Amino acid sequence: MEVEQKDIVITLKDKIKKLLSLYNNLKAENLALKKQVEESKIQLKNKDSEIEFLKNKYNKLKLAKSLLASEGDSHDAKIKINRIVREIDKCIALLNR
Repeated sequence: MEVEQKDIVITLKDKIKKLLSLYNNLKAENLALKKQVEESKIQLKNKDSEIEFLKNKYNKLKLAKSLLASEGDSHDAKIKINRIVREIDKCIALLNR
């Protein structure tokens, strides 16, 4: 009887050690994954900022091209200028609130 109990205790201790080892491994992996997620979020924010910068630059280039365009394209230039003026008016209205 006593031998069986010792075997059970030893087996239980081994299983607990394995569980603790697995727990620590999973905890370390979880920490690494969280770090990776944070790095990905930072990269995503940087890419979003870059996209916004490039969109803004693209719109400026389109506007500059339309302003330099021939008379046939002047209608497009007027439309874009009117759009910009409306955006400025909206900004002014928001500032006056």
